[in-house]
Amino acid sequence: MRLPKSALEGVRVLDLGRYQAGPRAGLVMARLGAEVIKVEAPGGDESRDHGPFVRGQSAYWVQYNSGKKSLGLNLRSDEGKDVLRKLVKVSDVLIQNFRPGTIAKMGFPYEELERLNKGIIMVNVSAYGQYGPYSDRVGFDPIGQAISGMMTLTGFPDMPPITTANPVIDRITSLHATIGALAALHERAISGRGQCVDVCLADTGYSMTEIQCSAYLGSGFDTPRRGNGKGTSNIYRAKDGWVLLSAQSNNIWPRFCAVIGKPHWAADPRFSTRSSRDDNADTIEEELNGWFLERTVAEAVDLIAAEGIPCQAVNRIPEAATDPHLSQRELLVEAPDPVAGSIHVSGKNIKLSRSEVIVGSAPTPGQHTREILGGLLDYSDAEIDALESRGAVYTGLARQEAGAP
Repeated sequence: MRLPKSALEGVRVLDLGRYQAGPRAGLVMARLGAEVIKVEAPGGDESRDHGPFVRGQSAYWVQYNSGKKSLGLNLRSDEGKDVLRKLVKVSDVLIQNFRPGTIAKMGFPYEELERLNKGIIMVNVSAYGQYGPYSDRVGFDPIGQAISGMMTLTGFPDMPPITTANPVIDRITSLHATIGALAALHERAISGRGQCVDVCLADTGYSMTEIQCSAYLGSGFDTPRRGNGKGTSNIYRAKDGWVLLSAQSNNIWPRFCAVIGKPHWAADPRFSTRSSRDDNADTIEEELNGWFLERTVAEAVDLIAAEGIPCQAVNRIPEAATDPHLSQRELLVEAPDPVAGSIHVSGKNIKLSRSEVIVGSAPTPGQHTREILGGLLDYSDAEIDALESRGAVYTGLARQEAGAP
């Protein structure tokens, strides 16, 4: 029996997602080998125009959609909807992140998908979930940070609420969506039936503040902001940059004392426990401020890491982008690109020992419309041309003939 090259070989995903959280789930499944069909409005998804840009190509777009097939489909038309119905019949997963209720108004509630294909798995990604007190609201990544209290934990005590620079809520929500879809695929192999997956940005935000919310609900403890930490869990300025130190545990403490030239601190009752070290963090920081300023970042990190103590240079983006970890672990992979010539796209964040992880190029709008309709749904070229003339589908030819990428 032939073994599949990739873990999700043979799985077909319809990606109706927009922006980040929904499409990123589709990208993860594409990397694991699924055939992911990106359903785009004629002319292309609006997020193709989001910067920053690399030689005319959106670096935003490719991190969420490379490795997918682009189907130009007008879901406002009856004929476009009919194409989607036919695709549902031959697909395994459908991802959508419209406002709750919108997909039903379009004619595709789960009940209709199930009627077409009892094995279909519907992944619903939204701001506040398919039910709940705020389910009718829209939102982006920061709402998950706001509702959960995460913004009031980020930063220093005297600062206003702070969002993270990058969309961690969107990214984690996409992983929740992917995990839910994979779990439903496993269950379908037993039951023969699909089901709905419901994930949202607000839920993800609360997954980030579970400890703090639990402490408050259980004892009334309101977790204070700590900035970058204190004492042995903090960042320190070196001669040429910053170093993150994370040396809180009791078994690390004696080794750390030796590294900084304070071996007698290992037996000092002021520092005997993690909590006592926190209580005396000012004394520790006074010593560490001087110790780090006498060394370069590389010297400090090499000395500390050699003793099995967690620390890391705090990289700026130019340093992070050229760090050998990024390239050797294939986290960004340079792929051919129809607009930029080549561009770095999200790579192999998940490694499997036997199964191939597939990194593909970003498609042009409607690039695979003819392939999907003709090869998968048996439409003739004449039928595809007629559908395009009526605005139901988009093959991208008109754009290409006009000289656009």
